[in-house]
Amino acid sequence: MNELTTALWARRPQQATRIVDAHAHAGPYSVFFIPDPDPAGMIAVMDRCGVAHAMLSSHLAIQLDAAKGNAATAEIVERAPGRFTGYLTVNPWQDPVAELERWGDDPRFGGVKLHPDLHEYPLTGSRYAPVWEYAELTGRPVLTHTYSGSPYNDLPLVGEVAGRHPRATILAGHSGVTPLGIDQSIEVAERHERVILEVCGSYNTGAAIAGMVRRLGAHRVVYGSDFPFIDLRMSLGRILFSDLSDDDRAAVLGGTITALLGKTGA
Repeated sequence: MNELTTALWARRPQQATRIVDAHAHAGPYSVFFIPDPDPAGMIAVMDRCGVAHAMLSSHLAIQLDAAKGNAATAEIVERAPGRFTGYLTVNPWQDPVAELERWGDDPRFGGVKLHPDLHEYPLTGSRYAPVWEYAELTGRPVLTHTYSGSPYNDLPLVGEVAGRHPRATILAGHSGVTPLGIDQSIEVAERHERVILEVCGSYNTGAAIAGMVRRLGAHRVVYGSDFPFIDLRMSLGRILFSDLSDDDRAAVLGGTITALLGKTGA
C-alpha cells in the first residue's frame, strides 16, 4: 500500500505528493445542477483530498460567453492564485483574436481551453489558427475536448493539428472518452510527442491509465477530473489504485503538468 492510499483509508488528506488537477471548471452549468460549483466549495473538496492546485475554465466561458467567462476565470484565480491557474477559453465564433489579445499575456492564465463539440466547429478549422500560433509562440498548452467519432474533435483531427503545429503542446482532454477513443489517443500520442493525454471521463479506468503510461511514459499522461462537472474523487481514485510505480503515479498526479507549466513561466 502506498502513502496515498494509506491516507485515503485513514480518511485524511494526503501529503505525500503535490496533486494538480489539469482539467477543472467553475460556476453553474445551464443544462443540469452541479452541487457546490463555486471556488470556495471546490477548495473544500480539494483540501479534503489533498489536491494542491487546479487548472480551470469557467462554465460560462465554455458554454455561453467567452469574454465574460474569461473575466470570471481571471477573477477566480485572482482570489486564490495559490490554488488555481486559468485556462483562456476560445470560442471560434466569439472573436478568438480579441480574447487572445486581451488575456494571452495575463499571468493568471496558463493555457488555452477549446471545446469543439460544444461549439460545433472542427479542431482543424481556420478559426482556431490564432490559438495554434499562440501555443507555438508561448509554449502554453492547449486543452481540447476529444471524443471518439465526433466530427469536431475526433482523435484523427488531434493528430492532424499536431502534425501541422509540431511545437504546440496539446492536452487531449478525456483521451477520446470511449475505450476505442483511448486506444486511438495513445496511437496519436505515439506519433506526436507533444500530444499529452488527460484522463478524466466516465469510461476511463485505472487499467487504461496504466496502459497509457506503459506505452507513452508518465511524462505524457496527466491527471484531470472535469471537476466540479464530475467529482474529482472518482478520477483521483482511478490513479491512486492503478498499477503504477510511486514515481509514475506522482508524475501523472502533478509532476508532469507542473513541469509543463514551469516551462511557460506560468
